[in-house]
Amino acid sequence: MAELSETFAALECHNLTVRFDGDDRIVTAIENVSLTIAQGSFVSILGPSGCGKSTLLRAIAGLVQPTEGTIKIFGEKPDTARKQRMIGFVFQDSALIPWRNAIDNIALPRELGWIERMSANEPTPTELLELVGLAGWEKAWPRELSGGMRQRVAIARALLDQPKLLLMDEPFGALDEMTRERLNGELRRIWAATGTTVLFVTHSVQEAVYLSEQALVMSAHPGHLLANIAINLPRERDHALRDTSPFTHHTAELRTLLRAATPAS
Repeated sequence: MAELSETFAALECHNLTVRFDGDDRIVTAIENVSLTIAQGSFVSILGPSGCGKSTLLRAIAGLVQPTEGTIKIFGEKPDTARKQRMIGFVFQDSALIPWRNAIDNIALPRELGWIERMSANEPTPTELLELVGLAGWEKAWPRELSGGMRQRVAIARALLDQPKLLLMDEPFGALDEMTRERLNGELRRIWAATGTTVLFVTHSVQEAVYLSEQALVMSAHPGHLLANIAINLPRERDHALRDTSPFTHHTAELRTLLRAATPAS
């Protein structure tokens, strides 16, 4: 892949609106969303259920077509960025093939031709499994892996083609709190090691603060961008950070914004 110019933001959305035709009405999922994300940053998206967080990610990935507005990924349209192998996607469900072991699940996109033949500087599936902390589990079947381990395999698969933008849609949402916290630390480590720009959807305020340099808060009905908050915490983070005053300040700020974003029942 050609080197990307540093003059481009990793992601630019301008007045993005997505509407869906329902049985008897048109539903506006997101409306007039504009944002810019710098290369190499880690950004989380928070908001109430139904505010369009997942729709926004799918529009960025080119899986949903915008009704209005524009999206640029490193200066390219989503379809072009996908063809140029710039985008990776991790869903809440790891979606591993049950009859393929861990290493074969990671290699699957290349076998199916979704990703071109590996070049000399690209990591192998074995190297990616080591990157996500699963060295020695190459031959394990999905049924033999915990939920957190399956998500690590899914992350390794998404990193197979060295995407410049990694989209993550609540990948740890179904995990218990302790596993989730441990994987938050692992994800920060992987992000630092790869330099990939990450856009991460979550319902957890603590997760957003721990992981991110920037947090976007969306409001519902229809979904729009309510706030863009800088997370001013050290780049090197550990679990003890969650008990510090700067951390609790950020979580309190985001919770206040989320209360304002959540419709009264």
